[in-house]
Amino acid sequence: MSPTQTRWQHLERDPKSSYRQLSIKGRRIKARTLYGQYMNAEEPRTIEQIAEDYNLPLEAVREAIAYCQSDPPELQQDYHYDDMIMEAAGMNDPHYKYHGRPKPISPQERARIRRLCYPSESI
Repeated sequence: MSPTQTRWQHLERDPKSSYRQLSIKGRRIKARTLYGQYMNAEEPRTIEQIAEDYNLPLEAVREAIAYCQSDPPELQQDYHYDDMIMEAAGMNDPHYKYHGRPKPISPQERARIRRLCYPSESI
């Protein structure tokens, strides 16, 4: 039996993105981007401010926040994928800031990392 999935009115997976997290329909704005502004420790923004800045309905911003607060597995997979790519490219090296160029990642290594992070996806 598959888990119950929420039907989002304003969110969808962006078919042009390699990420699995949801975005605002037709806008390519990640829900996590809006949530990050809402939860910003230094300068949190109100739902109204975010909606105005992005020219979105209030309900779309509320939905993006609710989605992120639900801690969806695809969001965690995207974080893990980014972390593994950064590690493979040497961006976690303490001296990275001095040379500033990521190591090239072979297509095979990138595919291996993708399979680890998104096991249900066929590559």
